[in-house]
Amino acid sequence: MTFQTPTTLSDEQLTVEELKAQLDTFSDHQKHEFLNHHPIADLILGRSDYIDLLLNRLWQHSGLNNQTNLALVAVGGYGRGELHPLSDIDILFVSRNKLTPALETTVSEFITLLWDLRLEVGHAVRTVAECVEIGQSDLTVATNLQEARLLCGSEDTFSQLKNVVDSDTFWTSEDFYRAKINEQKTRHSKYHDTTYNLEPDIKSTPGGLRDIHTLSWVARRHFGATSLFEMSRFGFLTDAEYRELVECQNFLWRVRFALHIELRRYDNRLTFGHQAQVAESLGFVGEGNIAVEMMMKEFYRTLRRVAELNKMLLKLFDQAIINKGQIVAAEVLDSDFQRRGHLIEARKPALFQARPETILDMFIHIANDSSIEGVSPATLRQLRTARRRLNKFLHEIPAARDKFMDLVRHPNALHRAFRLMHKLGVLAAYLPQWSQIVGQMQFDLFHVYTVDEHSIRLLNHIHTFSLEENYSKHPICCEVYPRMQKKELLILAAIFHDIGKGRGGDHSEIGAVEAFEFCIEHGLSKPEAKLVSWLVQSHLLMSVTAQRRDIYDPDVIIEFAKKVRDEEYLEYLVCLTVADICATNPELWNSWKRTLLAELFHSTQRVLRRGLENPVDVRDRIRHNQQLASALLRKQGFAAREIEVLWQRFKADYFLRHTHKQIAWHCEHILNSEDQSKPLVLMSKKATRGGTEVFVYSKDQPALFATVVAELDRRNFNVHDAQIMTSKDGYVLDTFMVLDHHSKKIDTTRHSAVIKHLIRVLESGKPTKIKARRAPRNLKHFNVKTKVDFLPTKSKKRTLMELVALDAPGLLAKVGATFAQCDVSLHAAKITTIGERAEDLFILTSASGGRLSEEEEEALKQKLHDTISEQISA
Repeated sequence: MTFQTPTTLSDEQLTVEELKAQLDTFSDHQKHEFLNHHPIADLILGRSDYIDLLLNRLWQHSGLNNQTNLALVAVGGYGRGELHPLSDIDILFVSRNKLTPALETTVSEFITLLWDLRLEVGHAVRTVAECVEIGQSDLTVATNLQEARLLCGSEDTFSQLKNVVDSDTFWTSEDFYRAKINEQKTRHSKYHDTTYNLEPDIKSTPGGLRDIHTLSWVARRHFGATSLFEMSRFGFLTDAEYRELVECQNFLWRVRFALHIELRRYDNRLTFGHQAQVAESLGFVGEGNIAVEMMMKEFYRTLRRVAELNKMLLKLFDQAIINKGQIVAAEVLDSDFQRRGHLIEARKPALFQARPETILDMFIHIANDSSIEGVSPATLRQLRTARRRLNKFLHEIPAARDKFMDLVRHPNALHRAFRLMHKLGVLAAYLPQWSQIVGQMQFDLFHVYTVDEHSIRLLNHIHTFSLEENYSKHPICCEVYPRMQKKELLILAAIFHDIGKGRGGDHSEIGAVEAFEFCIEHGLSKPEAKLVSWLVQSHLLMSVTAQRRDIYDPDVIIEFAKKVRDEEYLEYLVCLTVADICATNPELWNSWKRTLLAELFHSTQRVLRRGLENPVDVRDRIRHNQQLASALLRKQGFAAREIEVLWQRFKADYFLRHTHKQIAWHCEHILNSEDQSKPLVLMSKKATRGGTEVFVYSKDQPALFATVVAELDRRNFNVHDAQIMTSKDGYVLDTFMVLDHHSKKIDTTRHSAVIKHLIRVLESGKPTKIKARRAPRNLKHFNVKTKVDFLPTKSKKRTLMELVALDAPGLLAKVGATFAQCDVSLHAAKITTIGERAEDLFILTSASGGRLSEEEEEALKQKLHDTISEQISA
C-alpha cells in the first residue's frame, strides 16, 4: 500500500478529489502499519510529518510563500509533533501587522481547502501582539503557544513570537505551575479523582495522556526541556523513570490509535461499544470478554503508573519552582523517619532496600499522625526503586508480617494508610494475590470499579461504620461494628473477599482457602482463621438471600440461619455485605436494600436466639399481626365484627407476609370503599421499605399482574418486589414495591395520576399494551444469555423460578404477559437488577393451583426464551 509524498504532487494534482484520495491512501497505509505492529511513535510522528509536507505544499501553491511577514505555526499536540488519525490539526497564522483584505481572502481560501479535505483543523489568525495578549489571560492559549512550531513562512515573525512566549514577562514558571496544577485538579475531579472508570477517556482521565503532557508543559516552562528525554537530562527524571513514562505513553498512544481507526468522529472515550475491537486491534485474544478484560487490565495499570509518576514529579517541581530549593526543617520521628512539613520521609537514602519491612513502619507513622498528608518525593522515588528490586513479597519477611497486622489492628489505618499503601503499590508488593487483581476489571455495568479499587473502597466503607454521622444510613452496621472485639477479622475478610477474581473458578472458594492460609501465617488462631475464611466464602450469601429469595418464608430464614450458625458470624457478615454493596457501585445502595438486609438480619437474629431447634410458629406470627392490626382499625372506629367478616375472606398467607400497619392501611380503605365491585388502588405517602407501596384490590382478571406492571413501566417506574395474593372469594390483594428511575420513592405529586390510570386500565379489563422503549446505549454492547431455572423447594404447592436475562426496558411486563399466556399464576416476585443483568425470582402455581408439572415448566421456559429473544432483537 503506497502513498505519494505531498511535496511530489504536481499543481494539477492539488484538487480536492485528488488530495482526499491521497489522504485516504495515507490513512490506510498507517492503519496497515499499525495492525502489523509498526512502532507507534513512528506512526504518530509520521502523520505529523505528512501533514507538515502537505501544508507546506499547499502554502506554496496558494502563493502565501511570497508573504514576508506571515508565518504558519503548528500549536498544541500538532506543535509537539503528535497526530493520531482523528486528532485536531491546530494551526496559527501569525503576522506582525493586521492582514490586508486581499491576504485575509487568501488565508480564508487556504483554511476552506483544508476543511474541504475533511481535515479536523483548529485555526486562528492573529498578530504577534494579539497572541501575547490573549496568551497572558488564557492558560490554554499560553500552553499551545509554548509548543508552537514553525511550519512555513516568516522565520523572523515566528522568532519574535517565541522570544516573548519564552520570556518571564509572558508567564512566570511559578504562575504557570500553579495554574497547571489547578487545571489538573479540576480535570481529575470530573472523573471522580480515580483512574478506574468503566468508559475511560484515554486523554483526560487521571493517569491519562494529559498527565504526561502536564509534566512536559511544566518542565518546558521552568527548565526549557522540550521533551521527556530532555527532562531526564535535567535530572528531574531518572533514566528508569524516563523509560517508564515512554513505555506508558506508547501504550496509551497505541490504545488511542486503535480507537481512532475505528471511529468516524473524534473521541477519546474507550466506550463499551469499542473496547472489544480495540482489544482485537492491539492483539489481545481470549474467549468471551477475556480479551477486553486483559486489555483493560493493562490499560488501568498503565494509568496507575502514570498517575504515580505524575504525583511524584510534580512534588519535585513544587520544591524546585515554588520553594526554589529551600529546605523546610525536619522533625525526627524515630531513627528511620522524619516529618518535613506535612510529608514523611526516610532518613537514609537506601532504607527500604536495606530493610524492606520499614516500608510498613512508614505507614504506621502515617496512621499515627494525622498531620502527615503524604510521602516526600525523594522517599517516593526510593520506595519505587525498592519495590522493583524486591526479590520476594513482603509477607515472606516475619518482621513485616507483625507490622502488617499492627496496621490491620490500627484504628486509623483504614482511612489513613490502606488507600495510600494501595496507590503506592505496597499492598501489591506485600501480597502476591493482590498484585494479580490490580487493574482487574469486569466487562459489565454492575462493577464500576476494578477489583482492587473496589476492595479499597470497601475498607473505607467499613471505617464509616465507626462514625456517628452514618448511623441513619447504616443503623445496624454502626451499632454492630464499634463493639466488635476483633475488627481485624472483618478487615482481612474485606481484603480477601474478591482476591480470587480473574483466575478462573469460584473466586469465593479461591479466596477462602488463601485467606485461611494467610491468617495462620500471620499468627491468628484456627477459629479466627475459619471465621475469616467463612466470610470470604460466604460474602455474597446475605445479599443474594435478601434480594433474590423470599425472606418472608420461614423456611428461607431457617436455611439461612443454618448457614450462618451463630450471631457473631451474622454481625460480621452484615457489615461485610453492606460495605461490599456500597463499594461496588455508588448508585446501588438505597433504602430498599437497607430494609431488605435489616429484615433478614433481624429475622435471622431472632431464629438464632431462639435456637434452630425452636423454629418460630407461623400461627403465632399471624395471630400477632392480626391482634395489632385489629387494634389500629378499632381506633379508626371499625367494629370488631366487620373486621372479622372481612378477614374471613383472606387467606393466612396475607397476614404472614404483611406487617400489621400494612394490614390496617389496606383494610381501612377496603372497609370504607363504597363500591366493592370497583378496583381500589392505594399508594403509600411515606416510604415503605425504601420505596412506594402500590396496593391493588380488585376482582381477579386475566393478566392483572402484567397489566399493572406494564402501566408502571410506562411511567418509567421500577418494580422491585411484588406480593400477589387472591382472597377466598376471587379478589386480588396485590402489593408492589416501586421505585422511580433514581431508586427513590415516587413523588407524591404523581400519585393521583398513577392511581387514576391504574384504575382505568383495570376497569377496562384489557391488558395494557407494553410500551416499546429504546434500550439504553450501554446495553447494546452486552450479551446476557437468557437463563430460566426451576429451583428445588420443599413446598409441593408452589414452584420457584429464577430468571436471568438482559435488563431491557419492559422486561418485567413481558414476563408477566407470558405468565398469563401460559395460564400460570404468580404469587410473589423478587426483582433484582445487577448492572445489565436482571436476576429475578418468581413464585408460581399452575392453573389448577399446585406446582407446575415438568411439561408446564418446559413450556414456560421455552415461551420466556422466545419472548425475551424477540424483545432484544426488536
